[in-house]
Amino acid sequence: MRAPVVEVFSSVQGEGIYVGCRQVFVRFAGCNLACACCDTAYAREEHGFCRVEDGPGSGRWRHLANPLAPEELAQALAGFPLHLYHSVSLTGGEPLLYPEFLRRLLPRLKGTRAGIYLETNGTLPAALEAVLDLVDVVAMDVKLPSVTGLRAFWDLHRRFLELAVRRTVFVKAVVGPATKVSEVLAAASLVRDVAPDVPLVLQPVNPGGTHPAHLLELQAAALGLLGDVRIIPQTHRLMGLP
Repeated sequence: MRAPVVEVFSSVQGEGIYVGCRQVFVRFAGCNLACACCDTAYAREEHGFCRVEDGPGSGRWRHLANPLAPEELAQALAGFPLHLYHSVSLTGGEPLLYPEFLRRLLPRLKGTRAGIYLETNGTLPAALEAVLDLVDVVAMDVKLPSVTGLRAFWDLHRRFLELAVRRTVFVKAVVGPATKVSEVLAAASLVRDVAPDVPLVLQPVNPGGTHPAHLLELQAAALGLLGDVRIIPQTHRLMGLP
């Protein structure tokens, strides 16, 4: 059993409520969506090799032939001092395209401070259920049509969140200049109905792309339904980190 991986590298989490936490990132190739706002479109396609950072922040890389076996990926991760890291971040692309691979991989990843962090588009509830017992934190996207250019996925998001609340979870919605208050209210209503204590993060689609007054309007609307709504940009971009 194998899966295509784009890269393995060390950085800090730049999005959501764990901003600043040191993580090892495993970026899987492939995605079931094609969002217009995607900032990792290069990960939608499988590459002939996976690049693995040779030392945190070194800028040096070695290459492994794709697709990888779980044992190969676990060995690559063992080269990082995992005791210094908050977690291993599974990102993409969409890592839940490979639930059987994850079930073989994740028990091999020991030694971080907080376990396994899953970053996901929140549209594959059956795959989440298959691996949820091996995941510690779920960073779940709610996809808004105004920024994705796609249809809404409210039913899938609801089913996904109903499962994800068995673990530590927060919900993130990328917003932009065209995002309507009604979209953010729909996302906030979903969270309120399933788990009202779960944080909702509004993430501007790019730094400076959305007027501050509009961001505050969206946040105020969501705060009418939820107690914890935060505006957090992609801070790793501001720091020049990957």
